[in-house]
Amino acid sequence: MKIQTNRGQAIFFAAIFFLAISLTMVLGVVTPVENGVLAARALARGNQSFFAAEAAAQDVSYRLMNGLAVGAVETLTLGNASATATTTTTASGKEVTSAGTDDNFVRKSITKLTSGNGAAFYYGVQAGDGGTVLENSSSVAGNLYANGTVVGAGGNLITGTVVSAGSGGKIEGVLTTASAYAHTIKNSTIGGDAYYQTISGSTVHGASHSGSADQTTTTLPISDAQITQWENDAAAGGTITSPCPYKITANTTIGPKKIACDMEISGTGYTLTLTGPLWITGNLTIKNSPTIKITSSLGGASVALVADNPANRTTSSQVNSDNSAVFEGSGSIGSFVLLASQNRSAENGGSEEAITFANGTSGAILAYAGHGEILMQNSVKLKEVTAYRIHLKNTAQVIYESGLANLLFTAGPSGGYTLGGWKEVE
Repeated sequence: MKIQTNRGQAIFFAAIFFLAISLTMVLGVVTPVENGVLAARALARGNQSFFAAEAAAQDVSYRLMNGLAVGAVETLTLGNASATATTTTTASGKEVTSAGTDDNFVRKSITKLTSGNGAAFYYGVQAGDGGTVLENSSSVAGNLYANGTVVGAGGNLITGTVVSAGSGGKIEGVLTTASAYAHTIKNSTIGGDAYYQTISGSTVHGASHSGSADQTTTTLPISDAQITQWENDAAAGGTITSPCPYKITANTTIGPKKIACDMEISGTGYTLTLTGPLWITGNLTIKNSPTIKITSSLGGASVALVADNPANRTTSSQVNSDNSAVFEGSGSIGSFVLLASQNRSAENGGSEEAITFANGTSGAILAYAGHGEILMQNSVKLKEVTAYRIHLKNTAQVIYESGLANLLFTAGPSGGYTLGGWKEVE
């Protein structure tokens, strides 16, 4: 009897065949799933990189648009991703290049910010090299930034951050509910953190940061070129040469207009309506209790009243507002009356005030004297004050209003930075 040695071979080969088919089928299912998982992980990491890059770009853009401190290179961590935002200056404004990375997955974008030629007021009070003095019960509801010293006396109060910039920066005799930055801090009460090189006789309720770098000085928000533009815009509406001084004592609508001499707005119970900027080539006096408002047809625009006598910027080119003058915008958000003076006495070492407010001036009013001193005293309430030197006394108040960081005037576009464009580059 012969033994068949090939018995079961067919079953063996059939099993191998079916095993190969099964493996093929399994691999056919597993490989796409694995690829899908890898793709999903790559997409998630790519998205995480993108979100990190966008977060960094938006943070830097927000700070630039709102006048907050920002370095040339800022870093941010979001989950497992990190991002770097680099800011460069361009001819039209700023460019923020942001790169986000997560496990070697990189996403990049470029944000362009366009600077305006108008005005951007980032602080309740901003002073140049002449600094700021606060006496008696004067107060600032907002931040205060000065290139010079900030000196207080009596019951002064600042409900915002105080900065005295530069190596000569000094804060003395000041009460603030927020943080303070200065090379030297003396005899002050700081409600927040204190950043300084030297400190004495002071109470700090937050953290003390000894050896902190001095804050950089900054330029004032309105240039002489911008004021000249307002003057030219006013002159384009015609010139009034008589009577001089030019007096308004009844309901009047005026602007744009150049007043070729001193101007006086006085009286009670009437309204002066502004339809454009005024250029007064002498002194501007506002007294008693008139109402000065912007026509509603200008929408959210603000209007400048400029006192500038190019032939005399020492004892002329001054603004004096007394008693209970009331200022009103157009009725739209962001509309203010700006009183500006080109008097240069303070900058040149003189004692003449460029702008004086006393006894009840209030409303939608801003004050600017880039080369001179602004004096506020007695029950005066303004929205923002900027000058070479600022002096607040008695019960004078500055109450900063949001929206001043991007102000629109009848001449020139808005100030600050606005979004000019965005694109993803990688």
